Amino acid sequence: MKKVICIVEDEKDLNELVKRYLEKEGYEVRGYLTYESALAHINDDDVHLWVLDIMLDDKSGFDLIEEIRARGSTIPVIFMSARDKEFDRIIGLEKGSDDYITKPFSPKELVLRINNIIKRTYKESNRIVVDGYELDEGQRKVFSGNEEIDLTTKEFDLIMMFIRNKGIAFSREKILESVWEDNYFGSDRVVDDTLRRLRKKLPKLNIHTIYGYGYRLG
Repeated sequence: MKKVICIVEDEKDLNELVKRYLEKEGYEVRGYLTYESALAHINDDDVHLWVLDIMLDDKSGFDLIEEIRARGSTIPVIFMSARDKEFDRIIGLEKGSDDYITKPFSPKELVLRINNIIKRTYKESNRIVVDGYELDEGQRKVFSGNEEIDLTTKEFDLIMMFIRNKGIAFSREKILESVWEDNYFGSDRVVDDTLRRLRKKLPKLNIHTIYGYGYRLG
């Protein structure tokens, strides 16, 4: 799942330049040219970092970070400014910013600073990509792009069993033993029913049916 970066910069060319560099780095980038257009999105819950120009139309980046922090958000914020003044840096830190970069700057330097803050802030567990889906085993979550797909406990356990044993065929009895262990007393049809739901939720998942035997991923 791509991290979302919001840039608030009224200089259109610079806004687009930073946007292009960050997109090459694999981020989803949303650019805003005015205070008001950015303010309308500060409640977006999928944003991972804000890059704020201090000087904006009739407001400032300081005003914007106040609005962000007033909502209890701890999303990282980087200020950028043409003014290399110590009190701007201090004010930015006092208002809860994570970094400050002075114009003119190298877009590569800004990208490196953003990468460092993202890595420090969002310590992710190992993620697995299979058939276009992204799985976070630690958080037991599955994503298709930016959309999270809800799976039941057994649906998630089942897909993880297949991923850990990709290319290996499993009988229904073996799947029952691996996923349900000794806590289930009933028909092995529960495997077929769970797999049917899993295929419906994850239609791109390449699980093959081996008729008269069981299933295989890949």
